[in-house]
Order: sequence, then C-alpha cells, then structure tokens
Amino acid sequence: METLEQLQARHRKEQRDLQARITQKKKAATKKNRKGVNTECDELERTLKDKQERELAVLNGDSVPSIDDVPGLDQDPVDENVPPTSSSSSTKDPVNGLADALQESSIASTPKSQDGEGRKRNRQKERLARRAAEQEAAAIEAEAEAAKLPNWKRQERSSMVKAFKEHGLVEKEIAPDGHCLFSAVADQLAEAGIPLTEGGEPIQAQSTKYRVVRKTAARYMEGHPDEFAGFLDEPLGTYVHKIRDTAEWGGQLELIALAKSYNIEIFVLQDGRIDRFEPETESGQKPEKIWLAYYRHGYGLGEHYNSLRKAP
Repeated sequence: METLEQLQARHRKEQRDLQARITQKKKAATKKNRKGVNTECDELERTLKDKQERELAVLNGDSVPSIDDVPGLDQDPVDENVPPTSSSSSTKDPVNGLADALQESSIASTPKSQDGEGRKRNRQKERLARRAAEQEAAAIEAEAEAAKLPNWKRQERSSMVKAFKEHGLVEKEIAPDGHCLFSAVADQLAEAGIPLTEGGEPIQAQSTKYRVVRKTAARYMEGHPDEFAGFLDEPLGTYVHKIRDTAEWGGQLELIALAKSYNIEIFVLQDGRIDRFEPETESGQKPEKIWLAYYRHGYGLGEHYNSLRKAP
C-alpha cells in the first residue's frame, strides 16, 4: 500500500502529465474545435482532482464521497436521439477513460427535481474554470519556451570571470546611471595617477569627476569633426551636446576620444575578448594602460561599463 508521501508524489506526477497533455491538446486545437477542446480539458482536470481526493480520503481513512458529490460533473439530461461524442484517444487513455466513466455515472445519478428535469449546469463556474486553465496552460508554455532560450546573462558573466582570472584583474562596480563609461574611466585615471582638472584646478569630489571626463570627450570630438561625423546619424554639434551635458550613454566613439585626449591605451574586456583603443602615436610619451569591463546582458538598464584593477 502506498504511503502518504508516495501518494502525493504520484499525484504530482499525474498533474504534470495531465497538464502536458492539456497543453498539447490546446496547441493542436483549431478555431473550429477549440471550444470543445477547452471543455474536454476542463473535464479532465476536474476528473483527476476528484480521483486524487478520493484516493487521499481512502488513505486517510476518511469517508469517501459518492459519485453524486463529485463537483463540476453535473450534466444536462441526455437526449437519446443525439449520438454520444467520443475521442479516439479516450479508449487508450486511462485518464480519459475515467473521465467518461465518472461523467456517465454522474448523469445516471443526477438527482431529479419535482418536474423531472436534471440540475442546471453552472455555466459561469465552467467559464471561469476554462479561463483559469487556459491562463495556466499559457504560463506553462511560456515557461517551457523560456527554458529553451540560452541564459545570456549567465554565459556572459562566466566568460568575464574567466577573463578576469587570465589577466589578473578584479572588478570595481560602477553605478549603472548612464554615466558608467565616464565614471569607470575616471576611476581608472585615478588608479593610473593621471589627475583630472577643470580650469587648471584638480577635481577632488568623486561625484563630479565623470563630468570632467564627459567634457573632455566632447571637446576632443568637437575639435576633430572629420574623425567622428561620418559615424553619426545626427549633426555632430547635437551629439556633442548630449555627451557633454546629458546622461547620454558613451561607447566606442567616446573611448577613441578619451584614449587620444589622455594619451592612454584603453583595454575593454567584452564577453571574453579584448577591444583596444590606442592614443595618438606621435605624442612620444609612453601611454598608461587602463582596463574596463563591458556588459551587454548583465545589467537591467542595458549596456554597462565597470572599472578593472590589477589583482593584489
């Protein structure tokens, strides 16, 4: 005899199997037969629920409800002139077979009112049950489809951690606020000993350093229009204003401008590979190297840059 744990485990498996069958039935349904398929699926769910409740009651030694008490199996009176409908899979499927047996028993034992008519079906309850079953099936199907998709965030993080170890780097988180590239570069400049100045005065406040980096990138782009205008879909002046005065995200164009402005060699780790941005070669001064991490999938707001430092 089954233990309570074994019975519950079997019940869970029966529910999963039935839900999978219902999902397949609804996916295969056409517009013409969808209503009938939904009704059949609702009946299968009610039948399995009643069967499991009866089995649990037997195991617990409770009184087993009669077939008259099975909820949701009330039927309209049978018209003998209308041939019964059947599914080719009913004779092969134990759950369908049980559904047919319970339905026939319920019809036969439906109590009669004084005028001889059977109890009326609760059509509102049936509609609500069908809607709930459809929503659950849709959720299960969506979850199954999502499970098939690759986890880009996890894959990206795994490749980045591997690259950090290979290059002896540790990561410093930068706030994902639209200024992340400029804040990460400011952090790296400080690590390299390159001061940030504005009007000849050094900038001490960490909260304003990204603004100086923004202005530096914008100033270089504005002074070298031939290098950048061809890559833009808008006038260079409009774009420069966004980079200098708003929270516009920075990217490769800004990295090029910053590498040349500060005479630094910028290495960007991206999904396991390295992109390199070089300074002006004729400066004659050996450039400092800075490292950034670029994420495409790891942050909810979208693309993001973090600062990378040499591991201790």
